[in-house]
Amino acid sequence: MSNTYYSLPQLGWSHFFQQQLSLEEWESTFPARVFAVYRNSIDIASVHGQQQITLPGAWHLRDPEELPTVGDWLLIDSATGQLQKMLERKSLFRRRAAGNDARLQLIASNVDTLFIVTSCNQDFNLSRLERYLALALEAGVNPVLVLTKSDLSDHVSDYRQQAQGINSNWAIETVNALEPSSVEVLHSWCGAGQTIALVGSSGVGKSTLVNTLCGAVAQKTNAIREDDARGRHTTTSRSLHMFPGGALLIDNPGMRELQLSECASGVSVLFEEIEELATSCRYNDCQHQSEDGCAVKSAIQRGDIDPRRFANYQKLKTEQERNTESIAERRRRERTFGKLCRSASAVRHKERGGA
Repeated sequence: MSNTYYSLPQLGWSHFFQQQLSLEEWESTFPARVFAVYRNSIDIASVHGQQQITLPGAWHLRDPEELPTVGDWLLIDSATGQLQKMLERKSLFRRRAAGNDARLQLIASNVDTLFIVTSCNQDFNLSRLERYLALALEAGVNPVLVLTKSDLSDHVSDYRQQAQGINSNWAIETVNALEPSSVEVLHSWCGAGQTIALVGSSGVGKSTLVNTLCGAVAQKTNAIREDDARGRHTTTSRSLHMFPGGALLIDNPGMRELQLSECASGVSVLFEEIEELATSCRYNDCQHQSEDGCAVKSAIQRGDIDPRRFANYQKLKTEQERNTESIAERRRRERTFGKLCRSASAVRHKERGGA
């Protein structure tokens, strides 16, 4: 264990988690927050300090969503130091893992605010921002759009105006991540015990922003490439950092491929104006292509809906439905296989006992 000790409120503990513990659990275990996750071990922090524990072998047989991720709260046995239980999450960020394998990948849990980071250069992409926003809305987490590298652009107001076009109700801040005075606008979301997560593609300045917010070199940074203004990928693993002011920050690796899954409500809320219009279409199963009486196509023709936004809505909706179906099918196969294994094990045990 380290010599750094925290109170539970400093780690983000709240009544939501406390009400999940029985009196017996309070007496025999202690809560700990997950700071980092590796293949077979976990870094945790608690009132007893920081330490690394091994993930019990039986836990590897669980569904991926039942495994700890950065931000989770665990109960640790006071006598043995072994992991006993994971508490119910207040929020969870997840995506379909990159590649052809239909797996869910956990990103972070128990987050209060999501900083969606992009830069004022060629990296700026409205459709990508909408992906991150759908992720935040599905998790029920407050999104804040953070536009970095404002000092390197002569068109900051244009980028800000484009971002506001998605939804003018969400907070949008433009910053120079290298300047502490510039990032002060983000401190209002970084109160003591509040958990912040950062997402964004590689090179937009997330690691620099983390270092400036923390007031220390918490993450290594790299210079941008001059040919396309994109940064080099720096962060390689998710980790949690303590702010001097008491907030906690989860930094994430740049996501080159963010595939949505089980995100139907996030997509619906993000594109609520399109889904509301769809209820006025002549046909209930209208695909908004060439059908007569399509309210959505009429709105696009009038200029009330941006064609890019509508195209991205259709893309994200189709993608999340396809990925959700693929993951559900994988779960069914794994559960069937697990039942077969348990059944075979029970038969062998019975045969050995009979012998």
